[in-house]
Amino acid sequence: MLQRLPEAVSSSTRWLVVNAQPQRETVAIEHLGRQDFVAYCPLIRKRITHARRTMETMRPLFPGYLFVAFDVASQRWQPLLSTRGIRSIVKCGTEPSFIGADFIRKLREREVDGVIGRPAIPFKVGQDVRVVDGALDGLIGTIIELGERERLVVLLNLLNRPVRVTLNASKVCELASSRT
Repeated sequence: MLQRLPEAVSSSTRWLVVNAQPQRETVAIEHLGRQDFVAYCPLIRKRITHARRTMETMRPLFPGYLFVAFDVASQRWQPLLSTRGIRSIVKCGTEPSFIGADFIRKLREREVDGVIGRPAIPFKVGQDVRVVDGALDGLIGTIIELGERERLVVLLNLLNRPVRVTLNASKVCELASSRT
């Protein structure tokens, strides 16, 4: 489990963006904590399918990146570079780039039980939709699966046979008479 951001961090704190080694965010946070740095790695729930089994797991919202609270007056950023699990610091030229505390605060406001909530998608499985863009414009189908990243799997009747098509949610619109 990745370390949660303490409430005691002030709103005037500046945040460094740190690039972690692939899938080593947890190791980086542990070692940053040993050096008295406060690190934050926002998490999301992600569906993983493996060997016909689907499970939910928590993954970083920004894979490979962490946010580290930093006080320019009293801390040096160079020790971060030798921290286990850290690859580099995001910089502008030779100086580190900072993110304002508002960005981190807004991320934290979206957290529910330590996980960033995704915006609700207005569609449901079984709902009839019309394709409104692209080569399939005007065709009507039924949603059979809600995928990741606002993707919908829609069953369309194409050439007198059912065809599964994956579409972006922005490419379809709801029909007035939908099944639920």
